Amino acid sequence: MTAPDLAVRVADLGRGDERARIDAFVRSAEAGTPFHLTGWLLAGAAGCGQKAHYLIAERLDGTIAGVLPLSEIRSPLFGAAMVSTGFGVDGGVLGEGADLLAEVAWQSARARGIESVELRGGPAPSGWAVDTDSYLGFVRPIASDDEAELKAIPRKQRAEVRKALANELTVETGSSDAMLTEHYRIYAESVRNLGTPVFPVRLFREAVARLDADVLTVWHQGRAVASVLSLYHAGTVYPYWGGGTQAARGLRANDLMYFALMRHARARGCRSFDFGRSKVGTGAAAFKKNWGFEGQPLAYASRSVHGPRAINPLNPKYALMIAVWKRLPVWAAKLAGPPIARGLG
Repeated sequence: MTAPDLAVRVADLGRGDERARIDAFVRSAEAGTPFHLTGWLLAGAAGCGQKAHYLIAERLDGTIAGVLPLSEIRSPLFGAAMVSTGFGVDGGVLGEGADLLAEVAWQSARARGIESVELRGGPAPSGWAVDTDSYLGFVRPIASDDEAELKAIPRKQRAEVRKALANELTVETGSSDAMLTEHYRIYAESVRNLGTPVFPVRLFREAVARLDADVLTVWHQGRAVASVLSLYHAGTVYPYWGGGTQAARGLRANDLMYFALMRHARARGCRSFDFGRSKVGTGAAAFKKNWGFEGQPLAYASRSVHGPRAINPLNPKYALMIAVWKRLPVWAAKLAGPPIARGLG
């Protein structure tokens, strides 16, 4: 599809030079995120079996003006959708040509029998529905040193961090197979406790292999008790998949984990800490506010034939399912979770 000065095409993600060109554009864009990078899209495709489509809007001279990564999500439980981007909290239109890119995305979805397109962040296309009421994003600067970081944390939470620092806990960072295995064990237990299906382990391994990412794990007496897999992009750290065991709470291991990640990210040259999104009115949103983060509404645009997918875990119809899931043994949650989680997008 073309406009007077732009033409949109589907990128060939099998070509290394094409991927490098797109990623260079994303890294040079002020609003670029790790969820716009080709590595994120391909990690979701390889890890969850979803098809990856990447749209590029080019000027007449062939330079990139705008991009739109798309994950083709299909689920027998939640329906089908084209999502920008799948398994991410951002990744909508980046750069110019929002209306044109969105129209091509819609036409591509309809050609595949898909009745819904979801764009997370970026400029909203004309005429699309925009939701600014469901999610909050939490970002703030990383302080210059540990003491300044502690002062940036509200008093009650600061006291918890100080108690965590006084406990016999150690911190390890890296991306080895052993660390990824420990991280997945902890993460699976944590999300099972929340009643949420766990993602396939391959998604995490693909993300670490394709992106600037690592794992930070907190240990107590030789046992890993809390762990987070984080992404790094343009001076910002994104703690993305994290959790703790039952023992972590009493040890305040999660408190140490996030404080240690701020220290680790600072040492890596990061300037901002992106605590991710949370649904409005949830405990997760309150937890982040306790750390000194002010929630900002996130704008998600969508277009659909019969209305957007309904996958809100706060929906009462999922209450029984969540309650049952919390009672599953962790091994069963690891087995049953990935086929469901793949369709969440």
